[in-house]
Amino acid sequence: MIVYQLKCSGGHGFEAWFRDGASYETQRTAGDVACPICGDTDVGKAPMAPHVATSRSHLDPHERRAREVAREILQTVDKLRREVEEKCDDVGDKFAEEARRIHHGETEERGIYGEATDAEAVELDDEGIEFYRLPRIERRDN
Repeated sequence: MIVYQLKCSGGHGFEAWFRDGASYETQRTAGDVACPICGDTDVGKAPMAPHVATSRSHLDPHERRAREVAREILQTVDKLRREVEEKCDDVGDKFAEEARRIHHGETEERGIYGEATDAEAVELDDEGIEFYRLPRIERRDN
């Protein structure tokens, strides 16, 4: 695992954990790395001082706790995503269209999930249509 200090085009700084440098690049290029403050996906690495630990046993208690918290967050988000996938209808890239139809009573009210562009999300929000964005987390068995 590697932690990067990141900064969005709006100037917000935050850190994020990745499996390795290639994972960061893949996720950033796909637009999957978003600022937790404003949602901006125009994100880049901020300058940072490297910290190299020789083994887990040499991590300071704060670093160990940070890793535990990160793991717990990822597990919770994965659990939430699985529950949504089990209980809601996948409408794919028609999410914004279907959310509007439900909001306006043109189709049955039900839970849905799918994909929406940043522009579509802004439009839904402007229209007062309630929705939640979940971060995309790469599933892995280890």
